[in-house]
Amino acid sequence: MKNTTTFEAHLNQQYGVKGTLKRDEFEQGYDAFKLGVLIQEARKKQNLTQEELALRIGTSKSYISRIENDASDIRLTTLMRIAEGLGGQLNVSLIF
Repeated sequence: MKNTTTFEAHLNQQYGVKGTLKRDEFEQGYDAFKLGVLIQEARKKQNLTQEELALRIGTSKSYISRIENDASDIRLTTLMRIAEGLGGQLNVSLIF
């Protein structure tokens, strides 16, 4: 076990400490990825296809796919429409 390391130590080694440009870029990408996965899981839990969700919110299947696969930035208004299309609501928190 002497060769084990924490995830935080791994991130520090690979991307630098929090607050550095490389680490901040990694963290932003990770947050976007998590959001896409959350949307995909919620959609699948309701047995909706990407196309069905897209129709509910007035967008395209390809845009839903890009969001779920972290290939597209998402506007707050679109995120609100997705939440409503999934029968939920969006709660936003800023944590400092």
